[in-house]
Amino acid sequence: MTTKAYDAPLTEPNVRYNQIGRPLTRTDAVGKVTGRTPYAGDYVMPRMLHAKVVRADLASARLARLDVSKARALPGVVCVLTAAEMPDRTIATDIPGQTGRDRLKTDQQVLVRERVRYFGEPLALIAAETADIAEQARRLVEFELEPLPGVYDPEEALKPGAPIVQGTDNVVANYKIRKGDMDAGFAAADVIVENTYRTPFQEHAFLEPEVGLAWVDENDVVNIRVSTQVIEHFRAVADALGLPHNKVRVMGAMVGGGFGGKEDVTVELYLAILAQQTRRPVRLEYTREDSFVGHGKRHPFKLIYRTGATRDGRITALDVNVIADSGAYVFLSPYVLLYCAVSAPGPYRIDNLNVFARAVATNNMFTSAFRGFGGLQACAAYEQQMDEVARAIGMDRLELRRRNYLKTGDPISTGFVPPSAIWTEKCADLAWEALGEPTPSEGSIKIGRGLAAYQQSYGRLTFLHDTSEAWVGVEMDGTVTVRSGVTDIGAGQASALGQIAAEILGVTLPNVIVYNSDSQVTPLAGTTTATRALYMTGNAARLAATAVRDRLVEVAAERFGVEGDRIKLAFNKVSADDDPEKSMPFAALVKLCAARGVHRSELAIFRAPFTDGLDPETGQGQAHPDYAYGAHAVEVAVDTDTGEVRVLKCVAAHDVGQCINRAAVEGQIHGGTQNGMGYALSEEMLYREGRLITPSFSEYLMPTAMDMPRVETIILESRSGLGPFGSKGIGEPAMTPVAPAVANAIADAIGTRVFEMPMTPERIVRALEAARAAG
Repeated sequence: MTTKAYDAPLTEPNVRYNQIGRPLTRTDAVGKVTGRTPYAGDYVMPRMLHAKVVRADLASARLARLDVSKARALPGVVCVLTAAEMPDRTIATDIPGQTGRDRLKTDQQVLVRERVRYFGEPLALIAAETADIAEQARRLVEFELEPLPGVYDPEEALKPGAPIVQGTDNVVANYKIRKGDMDAGFAAADVIVENTYRTPFQEHAFLEPEVGLAWVDENDVVNIRVSTQVIEHFRAVADALGLPHNKVRVMGAMVGGGFGGKEDVTVELYLAILAQQTRRPVRLEYTREDSFVGHGKRHPFKLIYRTGATRDGRITALDVNVIADSGAYVFLSPYVLLYCAVSAPGPYRIDNLNVFARAVATNNMFTSAFRGFGGLQACAAYEQQMDEVARAIGMDRLELRRRNYLKTGDPISTGFVPPSAIWTEKCADLAWEALGEPTPSEGSIKIGRGLAAYQQSYGRLTFLHDTSEAWVGVEMDGTVTVRSGVTDIGAGQASALGQIAAEILGVTLPNVIVYNSDSQVTPLAGTTTATRALYMTGNAARLAATAVRDRLVEVAAERFGVEGDRIKLAFNKVSADDDPEKSMPFAALVKLCAARGVHRSELAIFRAPFTDGLDPETGQGQAHPDYAYGAHAVEVAVDTDTGEVRVLKCVAAHDVGQCINRAAVEGQIHGGTQNGMGYALSEEMLYREGRLITPSFSEYLMPTAMDMPRVETIILESRSGLGPFGSKGIGEPAMTPVAPAVANAIADAIGTRVFEMPMTPERIVRALEAARAAG
């Protein structure tokens, strides 16, 4: 082991905040635990209709006949719509909420006109007086599908003569990242290690399926109350309906889980179409089976890694070939693929690098956003590959990593230098040490340990020119109001804005209220995706609150006869030099400002870095604003007779820049760990010729509370991030390293590697049998 060198010592924080960093009770907590918080499915209206979607039962076919006459004749059925009633209508599937450029021309048919491209593709919409009548009508719809040759493997889809699903060759995106001299890099290597890693489809499995309610109001505005991560979908819905953008209003409710699965348009357009057609409120709630075929899944990847290394542990070259399954439509595949390509080397300095990545259309379920967004699949490969390289050269796994970690100020794969601190080594060492003494193996139960480090972006691609707005104001009684379009998907996005405003304005969090998620009333904040909400909307709230604070401080300084930098706002009081003779309640200061006509509110906009795209030939340039770094360590027990895996110990160490709410950060880490363990060990969407054969939670297996170990969290705060108070992000990073850490622990336990996730008992047993057969 080498001596550990850190960017900064582990010390007590040298910055003290009154509200920031504390595990305060979130603004949404009481309503949730008492059951008073309404979710989208809780909203009803008089004369409300109930909707159902009729779906195709083949993955590649021609719609030969569609007869809805029996459904329309059923008493209680108000409306049945097919593509015949809207032949030219399409919906945008490009990355949502963007304002920096024209969207890609990847619009999708709303309902099948002629060709079915995936199992479950919608054929018709039904609205009826009750949900039971709507379901009965759905079963009365008759259709005939003529099977067409399909393609269900992306490599097969690349071959000449393969059925065309999208474009002219099924390739929906490709990227190259090149730097250095690959020939020289491999020539300098003592060993070359090549392996192929496979990752699966994954279902988001949120507690709350897609649900919403839509109605047309007295001003002919289409209103949609919906569970979504993106209220900016009002633009896409308006475009699809042929309406002005100000004639569609999306109101997001508190979201019962998103993870990327509610980033695309799901039920919004169907609700809007039916409400506009019937002029009555319409409610649509997906069943779990609907949800399994109603939104995009995580992309399955095949990743081929070829690494050159010297005996003393220096990586001399890395060649990466990636193929992703886009499924039947493009959606966010180009962006997921780009994230993967940028992340391909991980948190390591690779001077000679070649990455070639392609996303390919098939007749499988379309794939789109999921927590980790390409960076997770890359991490699943590069961290397993690091262990395999260490084994090939006979070096300790952590030592190999130490000798190749990126350091603060180093360029990443695209040549961009992250502006924040890179504390990967510190996180990895702390996580590994926290595992403590190893549990002894016993009989067929073998113990193994694994570690995985990561690099994960936060904030959107910089060529999208991302912006976010927020409004902060103080009321006459000293309470504070924050308005933001941010959608809260359960992680406390709205509450964090309140905590930021409370810190800056010197009030306590119970004195702050946050109004959020209304496309026509609250300032547009952008999507709750890409680990961007705290960075983007948090900064917008910071700017707005700071502007208000500056004006209040000016009045207070004048009142007390001191300079502004001597004014302190804290715990609902205003003081100068901590002098009790120079103090007043915060509310008194607000009233004084009001009497003088001082502006006590602010609408602010925060702009991320604006850049052009990466160089198309070399992939060099800036892709993201910044990156988060950390590590995950686990200890597992593997039964070599049955292949069963139990995770015994689990430690997550992340540099979050600065906690806004420590309890919320810990909650994100715990949730990401569960999500990652399922990805590693059991969760897999299985398709046979495009047909889903794991259509419910009876077949799709996720870890329960009984399967989860205690998760130890180590939270580091470099205060170097681009978010408010130096924060970074933790939503996606919490999950990214978990699965490869488990994979490395299993390989350590059984002495051979399972190269495909999830690492089910069957795959583990087969790997052991293959290892025994190989001698």
